Amino acid sequence: MPSESLRWETLEALKNSPKGKVVFDPRWSERGEVRTFVNTLSPSQLDVLQTVCDEVQSESPEADDVSDVSNPVPLPVMSLLSPKAMETAGCIILFEEGQRKKAKMALRLRQEEQEKLVEAAANAESEQLKRFEELMELKQRQEFQTQSSLMNLRLREAELEKQRQTEGRERLRNLNNIQEEILQLNQLLEPSSQTDSALSASSLGSYSARGNHLCSQVSEVARKTAEGEFPSMEDMTVAERTLLDMRALIRQMQQELVRAQERKKEQEQEEQRRKEEQVQAQQEAKRKAEQAAKEKAQKKGLQNSAEDGTMKWYKELQNSAARCAQACQQLQSPKDAQTKTLKLELQKAATIPVSQISTNSGSQLREIFDRIDKLLSGRPVVSGGRSVSTSQHPQALEFVSYKLAEKFVKQGEEEVASHHEAAFPIAVVASGIWELHPQVGDLILAHLHRKCPYAVPHYPPMKDGTPVEEYQRILGYRVNDSGVEGQDSFLKRMSGMIRLYAAVIQLRWPFGSRQGAVPHGLNHGWRWLAQMLNMEPLADITATLLFDFLEVCGHALMKQYQGQFWKLILLLTHEYFPRIEAVTSSGQMGSVIRLKKFLEVCCLKSRAARVSCAFTPTHDDEQ
Repeated sequence: MPSESLRWETLEALKNSPKGKVVFDPRWSERGEVRTFVNTLSPSQLDVLQTVCDEVQSESPEADDVSDVSNPVPLPVMSLLSPKAMETAGCIILFEEGQRKKAKMALRLRQEEQEKLVEAAANAESEQLKRFEELMELKQRQEFQTQSSLMNLRLREAELEKQRQTEGRERLRNLNNIQEEILQLNQLLEPSSQTDSALSASSLGSYSARGNHLCSQVSEVARKTAEGEFPSMEDMTVAERTLLDMRALIRQMQQELVRAQERKKEQEQEEQRRKEEQVQAQQEAKRKAEQAAKEKAQKKGLQNSAEDGTMKWYKELQNSAARCAQACQQLQSPKDAQTKTLKLELQKAATIPVSQISTNSGSQLREIFDRIDKLLSGRPVVSGGRSVSTSQHPQALEFVSYKLAEKFVKQGEEEVASHHEAAFPIAVVASGIWELHPQVGDLILAHLHRKCPYAVPHYPPMKDGTPVEEYQRILGYRVNDSGVEGQDSFLKRMSGMIRLYAAVIQLRWPFGSRQGAVPHGLNHGWRWLAQMLNMEPLADITATLLFDFLEVCGHALMKQYQGQFWKLILLLTHEYFPRIEAVTSSGQMGSVIRLKKFLEVCCLKSRAARVSCAFTPTHDDEQ
C-alpha cells in the first residue's frame, strides 16, 4: 500500500530528524504513561505527532478516535489499545526490530572492519617492527664493519710504524757503515798518507779537498739522525751516491798514481836519453857552427832563406796544426745550441787562465798551471761557475789544445810586447805544459811561425800573382778594412813574440818531476841565431829581433856554449852588423842603434871578463 510505504518513510524521517527523536514504548498504555509522554513533548514534537496521527486517520475511517493534538493544552488520555493503534505500535516495533537488525548488521560489519583495520594495523606494525629490527641489525652490522675497519686500520698503521722503525734502524746502521767507510777512504786521500807518492802536491790537495767535501755531505745527512730522526730514503740515496763518488775518487787517484809512476819511470829513462841527446846536440851544434863558419868563409854572399831541414820542419808544424784544426772543425763551427755552449765553456777554460798570467802572478802560477794541466788531462775544471771537461766531446782535446796554443802566442803578441818582463812567467807555464803535453808545444810553434815567420827564421818570398796585402799578411802584418798596420805596431808585436820564444827555450817548469832538458831547448835558440846570421838582413826587423832575442836569451846561450857563443857575437859585431847598417835607411835607425850599443857593451865586458852581467835577464830569479 502507498500509505504504508509512506508511513515507513515518515517514521524513518522522524527517526533521522532532530525534531523526531521520540522514544516510543508500546507498553505505555498498559502502564498509563501515554498522557505523561504527550505532556513531555515540545511544541515541534507535538506537531510531528499530530501529522502522524492525521495520516493514520486519513487512512482509517475511524479517524475520529484520534484526538486533536494541535492544541498544546493537556490532552485527554488516548487509548492506544485500538486496532489502529496496535497496528501502528506493531509497525513501530517491526521498524525498531528492523533497525536493530540493521544496527547489529552494521555493528557487525563495523566490528569486522575494525578487526580488519586492527589486523592490518597489527600487520603494518609487525612489518614496521620487522623493518626496524632489520635496520637495527644492518646498522649494528655496519657499525661492526666500521669498527672492524678502524681496528684493522689501526693494526695496519701499527704494523707500518713498526716496519718503518725497523727500516729506519736498518737505514741508520747502513748510514753509519757508509760514513765509517767514507772516513776510512778519506784517510787514504790525505797528503800525509802519500809521503812517497809520485803525485804532485796540487793533485793530492785537490783529491783531499774533494774527499773532505764528500765527507761533509755524509756528515750533513748524519747530523739529522743525531736529532732523533731516522734517515730517509733520499738521505740514503745521497749517502750511497757519495760513497760511490768516494770509491770512484779513490780509483781515479790510484789510476793517476799508477800513471804518475809510469810517467816517472819514463821520465827517468827519457831524462837519461835527453842528457845523452843534449851532449850530442852540443857536439853537433859546435860541429855545425864550425862548418857554418867554414861555409860562410867560402861563400861570397848570404842566403835568402833558412836551411832545407828547417823549412821541412816548419812545413810539418803547419800541416800538423792544419790537421788539428780540421779534426775539431765540428766543435769550431757548432750547429746546435748545446755544442755551441760547450765550445764557449771550453774556450773560456783554456784561455782565461793564460790571460791571468802576469809579472806579479807569484804563487798563482802554480794554480794556473794545474788548471790547464787538469783540463788537458781530461779532468773536470770549474769555469764561470760551471764544470767542464774535455771528455764531454770527442773533439774537445784537439780544440782546447789549439785554442790554448793560440792564446799563448797571442799573449806574447800583446802582453809581452807591452810589458817585456811578462815573457818569463808566461814562458815558464808554456814550457811546463809543453813538457807534459807535447802536442800543445807543436801547436805553439805552428801559431808562432804563422804570426811571426822570422821565428823560424824564414823570410817568405813574394810569389808571382800574390796581392800586396796578402803578401804583407804572410810577412806578419795585420791587414783589415782600414788598411795595413803601421811599422811601429808591427815591430812591437814581432818583438813580443820573439821575446816569448827566447824565454821558452831556456825555461822549464820548476815544480815538475823531470830534471832533463826543456822540451824545446837552447839548441833551437843556437840554431835560430846561427841561421839568422846566415841570411841576408832586412831593414828594421832583423836588428829588432836580434836585439830582443839576445837581451832575453843571451845569458843562457853564453853559459851553455861559452866560447862558441863569443865567436858568434864577434861575427855578428864585425861582419853581420855592417850589413844591417847598409840596408837600413836613416829613418829606421832606432833598432840599429839599440843593437849597436848592446854589442858594444858585450864586447867591452867580454874583454873585461865580466860578460855575464850583460846577458843576465831582468827576471833571472824567475828562471
